Amino acid sequence: MASIYVDEAKGHDAAPATGTEDAPFKTLLYAYIQHAPDPQSKKYLVRTGDEWKPASKSATKKAGNLYEQHKKKEAKQVELAERQKDQDRQRQHALEEAKKVTIKEDPTLPKALKIKIADKNPMTVKVRSATDGKGSGTRVRVSGWVHRLRAQKEVMFVTLKDGYGLLQCVLQGDLVKTYDAQTLTLESTITIYGEMCEVPLKQHAPDNRELHADYFEVYGKAPGDKESIGTIVAPDADPQTKMDHRHLVIRGDTASSILKVRATLLEAFAQTFKELRLRQVTPPCMVQTQVEGGATLFSFDYYGQKAYLTQSSQLYLETCLPALGDVYCIAESYRAEKSLTRRHLSEYTHIEGELAFITFDDLLEHLETLMTRVVDIALADPETAGYIKELNPDFKRPTVPFLRMKYADALVWLNEHDILNEEGKPHAFGDDIAEAAERKMTDIINRPIFLTHFPVEIKSFYMKKDPEDLRVTESVDCLMPGVGEIVGGSMRMEGYEELLEGYAREGIDPKPYYWYTDQRK
Repeated sequence: MASIYVDEAKGHDAAPATGTEDAPFKTLLYAYIQHAPDPQSKKYLVRTGDEWKPASKSATKKAGNLYEQHKKKEAKQVELAERQKDQDRQRQHALEEAKKVTIKEDPTLPKALKIKIADKNPMTVKVRSATDGKGSGTRVRVSGWVHRLRAQKEVMFVTLKDGYGLLQCVLQGDLVKTYDAQTLTLESTITIYGEMCEVPLKQHAPDNRELHADYFEVYGKAPGDKESIGTIVAPDADPQTKMDHRHLVIRGDTASSILKVRATLLEAFAQTFKELRLRQVTPPCMVQTQVEGGATLFSFDYYGQKAYLTQSSQLYLETCLPALGDVYCIAESYRAEKSLTRRHLSEYTHIEGELAFITFDDLLEHLETLMTRVVDIALADPETAGYIKELNPDFKRPTVPFLRMKYADALVWLNEHDILNEEGKPHAFGDDIAEAAERKMTDIINRPIFLTHFPVEIKSFYMKKDPEDLRVTESVDCLMPGVGEIVGGSMRMEGYEELLEGYAREGIDPKPYYWYTDQRK
């Protein structure tokens, strides 16, 4: 009779264990799986202390029950595998049959009008009524990407997208029997021909219309199964995976909506700046100067000279004032801060303006007008307003006037509300108020705040000192509830000697700034 050995302390339920005395299994269940129980030909010995003894009745019964469950599970897996093979054979057969089905555009039908999904002019794109069926809809052809796909036995619903809208397309008859239809995947590129019709009563589709297809062409099929977009960037995928596949993530509803709102906001800024009589300029991205501190500069070799990617274009904007009047730019800025937080980006779109002959109060009023006008323009666009409602249902237009609060007063408020600094101590003059403290204060006050008059030591070298308190600058950060800081600005110092002192205070070599220093001569 063969002996199978089990040692719960030193055995293994995997190779190289074989069940011998020198290579025992770890559990009795695994021993049963490897050597099916047979009282006539096998016995199972379990190490107890320094001895090998037959397994106890209770251990044998427990392992036997688990073994029966294991056999049933294995049998179920075999059954499922066979069923899957059968389904695969049927699927393959169906696809081979589908290859025999061919479709051609019907030459007797009206010529299809090429449109974009957003084209809804009733003079050019007529929609057949769903109530009386009278008249006919315009026959059109629409190209786009498959955004949603739902296949039934005799009909297929394809929701098409082209970046400007969604269109439900209904495929029936031979169209759904073709190989291209049977293997269609999300994000495939396709052109669909057909009649534009109103959606039947009690049914729903984007813009209450759908395309009844009579022909289609697939230009490129997106990968399916394990390589499908839904598998690679699943909703619960980790952030790093989503960042690595950003080119796919932006095809999703949320990401694409954010980018569309962003596009509208950029247009709104350009429109508002034009209304405020600011001219757009395009300053350089490759510079030899710093604006926000040397520790956050991306440096590179510029034909033998050290150069940097710009942190901000504001100093260049200032040189344009005598030639162009008030100016602005929408350009990329770069900060070499390797930090994975919501406030740190190595590259971002920077909107900056520069105005001449203004007071500090003028600056605050300008910023207030700029922000509220941009929001008004965005909300006035129905499509953008819809996206904002979906992305942030509780968003409300910021009310004016924004609260004005000096830095010193903010310190008092924070200490009165027991909000400590990053060292766990009460805030003191000279502290750079941390983001968490700023956000907590802003959320409690629950209105936009112009936080002003920061100490000279924690602000940039070019910021003008307050004539009434030379310890602080005429500077401002705009804090928004639920967000934090969204805008920063300041007045510029006017004196030549004062600017040189600013360079010295920050340990900056003034030579590369000769063109900026010239503005003070």
